[in-house]
Amino acid sequence: MSEKNFTAEERDAMKAKLAESKTTKSRTKKSPEEARAEGTAEIKAKIADMPDEDRMLGEKVFAMVAETAPHLMPRTYYGMPAWANDAGKVVCFFKPKSKFKVRYATFEFEAPANLDDGNVWPTAYAVTALTDADLTFLAERVRQASN
Repeated sequence: MSEKNFTAEERDAMKAKLAESKTTKSRTKKSPEEARAEGTAEIKAKIADMPDEDRMLGEKVFAMVAETAPHLMPRTYYGMPAWANDAGKVVCFFKPKSKFKVRYATFEFEAPANLDDGNVWPTAYAVTALTDADLTFLAERVRQASN
């Protein structure tokens, strides 16, 4: 596939992923506390740069994950706020709608989340607003995914 087949947003995400690979490697040489502090700062900076609607959602998601699964390591994933397990694999991430210029933000889970439930199960949730009930719902998914 040539570079012309990718949108500017997709190319930006790929560049972010390359930079994250280097960051992840350098963080393995740091204490868990230092790595967590750097990841937290990185996520907060990404959220701060988001447009208002995405930023408000991102802040709520950040707080919910930090409270629900404090053992997950904050980091970025293709330039988006994410949280990884002890093996360094991304478990969940927040995709702001502004990232790919789509209709709604999503909160998604990757394969390490092990949310398997029968033959079909959700791995992504559209997010347009977050009430306390919505946060409780997502927190339960994060709790299940992070065990």
